[in-house]
Amino acid sequence: MGWIYLALVIDLYSRAVVGWQLADHMRAELVCDAVQIAQVRRGCIPKLFHSDRGSQYVSESLETILADVNISMSRKGNCWDNAVAERFFGTLKT
Repeated sequence: MGWIYLALVIDLYSRAVVGWQLADHMRAELVCDAVQIAQVRRGCIPKLFHSDRGSQYVSESLETILADVNISMSRKGNCWDNAVAERFFGTLKT
């Protein structure tokens, strides 16, 4: 048994998790799958997508899925920009 990775898409208005995906890797397809699940569950794709600077979030495949979306990223070393996701993961881990 090894690591398992969880990618989330959280609606910042309702703070609801609208998309998620689990995998044994942290490649771009993990995030792409979570975004596509969120799109199906919400019936649309958001106008703004915020993430950290991980390589999976700057991939060409994710940029293709989010072609009509404003993509926002945290500044280097600034954890406050991702506070909602960090809070979720903190709660999940405890």
